[in-house]
Amino acid sequence: MTVTRFAPSPTGYLHVGNLRAALFNWLIARKSSGTFILRLDDTDPERSKEEYVDAIKRDLEWLGLEWDRVERQSDRLDRYAEASEKLREIGRFYEAWETPTELDLKRKKLLNMGRPPIYDRAALALSDAEKAAIRAERGQGVWRFKLDHSRIEWTDGILGDVSIDAASVSDPVLIRQDGQVLYTLASVVDDTDMGITHVVRGADHVTNTATQIQMIEALNGQVPEFAHHSLLTGPGGEALSKRLGTLALRDLRERGLEPMAVLSLMARIGSSDPIELRETHAELIEGFDIARFGSAPTKLDVEDMVPLTARVVQSLSVEDVAGELSDAGVPADMRSAYWSAVKGNVDTRADAGMWWRVFAGDISPIVADEDREFVRTAFSMLGEPTYDSETWSTWTGAVKEATGRKGKSLFMPLRLAVTGHQRGPEMADVMPLLQKKPTLD
Repeated sequence: MTVTRFAPSPTGYLHVGNLRAALFNWLIARKSSGTFILRLDDTDPERSKEEYVDAIKRDLEWLGLEWDRVERQSDRLDRYAEASEKLREIGRFYEAWETPTELDLKRKKLLNMGRPPIYDRAALALSDAEKAAIRAERGQGVWRFKLDHSRIEWTDGILGDVSIDAASVSDPVLIRQDGQVLYTLASVVDDTDMGITHVVRGADHVTNTATQIQMIEALNGQVPEFAHHSLLTGPGGEALSKRLGTLALRDLRERGLEPMAVLSLMARIGSSDPIELRETHAELIEGFDIARFGSAPTKLDVEDMVPLTARVVQSLSVEDVAGELSDAGVPADMRSAYWSAVKGNVDTRADAGMWWRVFAGDISPIVADEDREFVRTAFSMLGEPTYDSETWSTWTGAVKEATGRKGKSLFMPLRLAVTGHQRGPEMADVMPLLQKKPTLD
């Protein structure tokens, strides 16, 4: 059975970069009727906060990306300790004490020599006596996984055949000096224990994947199928990291963007398939193929979600927006006619009731000085409500005969004076909804 996971750190709010990994893993699981696990990387007790756990869940629920179960890495510290002990027993785990300054000096020296800036494994040459002396002076060290210096190869779901020389990679630190287990170790243990079959994540994790493959094999686990999606950039190719503060999912939600608009874009961007609005999650699942995504950096413009959102909203039934229409004061017996008239001119669900102010007569007419007498004359020729679908053509026809105006000079000043908008619903649909006769007073 297919088992995937999304493993965010509850140290902040989810943004569109996180969403890509969550969505792809969810789609893979759902396409094969598998299991999707929400796994919280909360091993950092200082930075992990419950408010972010709640926010992550709320964002995923908003998008309809429901999980089958939740796992918390903070509940699994004993398992990480067991795995660490096993790595020590087989000689793949060692303690090191270099300070950040010492490591930086070593990296600079290697770079000056034209060599890869990787850790030199100096700690492996220490005798037990030397280790004891350093430990007495500096306390506990960090724990590094000892890589086997061979080529690490796998067939990536997006990148194709990947081959990395482990000798060009530093032995990764898995446990910090303060004893905190880092994500690399926790993720490997979890993926092994939970039977994760597929992992999709960003291309910036390719080197991590190489080291994790060796760790999984050292722990006698089954290596998942990996796929590394392209990294997102801004619309101009700029680093997205500089704009993430404005790309949190909760900000997109508050802006009024529709979940299916967000998902439709994110499920196709960076692939060879055109971006098309999908009405249901089932359509997203059916049309998803990880092999159709490329490795080149992918430009993302959140503004592309705006017209998709408008299309979603404009397809809603009056029942779908009943709450918004009620809040706006639209009478129950007029909601169907109202929504039929205005939905083509509404961009977000929150704006569904905005036109009612026009129809209720709660706006001031907009009239240019040169049109004021013309509009006053036109209004004097308009009877009292109620109006019908013929009122607009009958009225404007009479005004044309009386004033000689025609075309835009006839229709635009009257539309502006009645609705306060240059564009909007068909005036034949507007007139029957007017609750008061328009006036300049």
